[in-house]
Amino acid sequence: MAHSCNYSPQKRRNVNPHGRRPPPSERIAARTTPSSDATPADTNRTPTTVIRRDEEPQRHQEQSNEEETEVPREARLLRDAQGKLIFIGDCAPLSFYQSVRQLVITRVDPSAFANQTSQLSVLENAGKTTSQGGNGMPPYVYTPLVIRSVEQYLNATASLIDLFNRDTLVDEVAQWAAGSQRRGPVSTVNYLILAIGAQETDSSLSQVFFEYAREQTLSSLSGDPGISTVQASILITLYMLRSSQMNGAFVLFGLGVRIAYSIGVHRTEVNARFGLEMGSQRDKLWKSLRIVDLYLSTLMGRPPATSDVDCTVAYRKFDDAGNEVFDMLNASAQVMLIMEAVVVEVYSRRKISLAVTEGISAQLRQWSHRWLPNVKALLDPATQDTATVVGACQVLASYYYAVMLASRPFLVYELCLRLSPERASDQTNRSPAATGRSKLADACIDAANLMVDVTADLINNNFLTYRMPLLISWLFASSLVVGLGVMGGFGRLEKRANQSVEALEHFATNDVHAMQYSQISRSLLSTAVQYLDRKEANERLERTASSNHIFGLMPKDGHRATPSGIRVRNRSADRTSLSQQASGPDTSLTAFQDLPIPTSNGADTPSRDFFETWSQMPDFSMFDGLVDGTQEWTEQDWSTLNLFPLLDDGGQIDLS
Repeated sequence: MAHSCNYSPQKRRNVNPHGRRPPPSERIAARTTPSSDATPADTNRTPTTVIRRDEEPQRHQEQSNEEETEVPREARLLRDAQGKLIFIGDCAPLSFYQSVRQLVITRVDPSAFANQTSQLSVLENAGKTTSQGGNGMPPYVYTPLVIRSVEQYLNATASLIDLFNRDTLVDEVAQWAAGSQRRGPVSTVNYLILAIGAQETDSSLSQVFFEYAREQTLSSLSGDPGISTVQASILITLYMLRSSQMNGAFVLFGLGVRIAYSIGVHRTEVNARFGLEMGSQRDKLWKSLRIVDLYLSTLMGRPPATSDVDCTVAYRKFDDAGNEVFDMLNASAQVMLIMEAVVVEVYSRRKISLAVTEGISAQLRQWSHRWLPNVKALLDPATQDTATVVGACQVLASYYYAVMLASRPFLVYELCLRLSPERASDQTNRSPAATGRSKLADACIDAANLMVDVTADLINNNFLTYRMPLLISWLFASSLVVGLGVMGGFGRLEKRANQSVEALEHFATNDVHAMQYSQISRSLLSTAVQYLDRKEANERLERTASSNHIFGLMPKDGHRATPSGIRVRNRSADRTSLSQQASGPDTSLTAFQDLPIPTSNGADTPSRDFFETWSQMPDFSMFDGLVDGTQEWTEQDWSTLNLFPLLDDGGQIDLS
């Protein structure tokens, strides 16, 4: 089974043998080391890579032979709704699903997934077009809808992007809508804000706003693009992601990144030249670019468009006393940077060792120590507004997904072992010994469970909208992990698996990807439950066969006992019992060993072996005094107590 899952025997890897290129962790660590002319912001920026501890040779020598685990090559080409081939990389949730599907249909059930879930035909949803959006005329803006649309925009983009002053955005857009000016870069951005905000309430009007703003943005590329063009590019990307157009969003986002580099928003010293307020806005613009870019990179399994190689924007903020100040955007950016390190260290190398995992887990623990209490405190619907709760939920989901991404290869490895024919034929049902891999597999399932819990709770409190692409993507991966946990016997996870499916069905109201994800997850859960039922039935048959060898519980083929024969035998047994009770003390236990063992050409050998191991019945006199209070009872006494005298006394114990 291990070979069918692309896992090779564990071998130690030499450090840079024959002068080969060093691993990505060492190359990136060298690039991210602050140089002599680095700005102070460099020292405050969270490292985006994991530092391997190759300088500890003794520790490496003591590592077990389970040092490295293969990461399956999951990259593949998938077809979108138009039949075009689209590349999906190793770390993408869709690649994970394809590997899960292949494993399940080859080892568990060839018909595991329904026909509608076998291929992702809606990988790229076909976008709608309108005749009004492309005529070049600015669409009419109904002023009373502005406030609600801007509020919905703020809820949808919380913790993902921070492009404007959230305290004044509603008033600024309302003032713009009340005026007559409908052209220019600012108008293009405002139309995109309203388009995102109206996606769930008025999809037709939202599409009109979006098409006009997109055309204006693309036409401005030949002129003099600036901050507004970058903002518009980010908003177009988010709109397309919320419309289930992942590949188009990925392509158009790259244009905005190049424009951002061209105006220098990745350098904080350049941003500072525009004043305090504008410099802070440009810094936030770069952070927003990084967050959206790393989300797209992980979602599609493709290299990111942005990089911190020449970046000096800090992802941490400190007060005058030197204490770090909590900021939702910084927390989101930092967890995305850790996720980038996981992709580089694990999925690019296609191997993961316990040492690399230890470095990644150290970064995740550090993030948890700094941010997790603050983020969880913002999840309280009673004290926080919707935008804050939604933003905290998305940050927390990204953190849980980073944990799953780092530990997912170990879960797949453990599942391959548990579904192997050798393990399936082993009827001893002994729990496997806990290893480093098994603990990491459990961590993957735990992170998925926690994400499902948070999401389900907020859905029940009506805090989550229907178009949340980031949360939907991570939740889909969580549902696959929980479904595999059910199938692999990692615990009673059926309830959480159902909760994950129900959460995806909630988002499926307006999201075609969530609809298909829910069907996939439901099919996986159904297959897992059926597999466990079959496995339990087979194990019960094995136990029944063993009992039959001992006591003959089941009639043999060709021999059927008639009801009358059973009744006669029972009456004979009753008369024998009454005769024994009248003649003297009960000797049935001591006489039990003298009963003849029926033979049938050696067929009853197991039962013969079972009884012949008893040279004599145990002497139960050793328990005298336990029931009369003269001896103190222990747990061992209870476990070996003879119950037959108690039944003779009516099943009562005198504890006085």
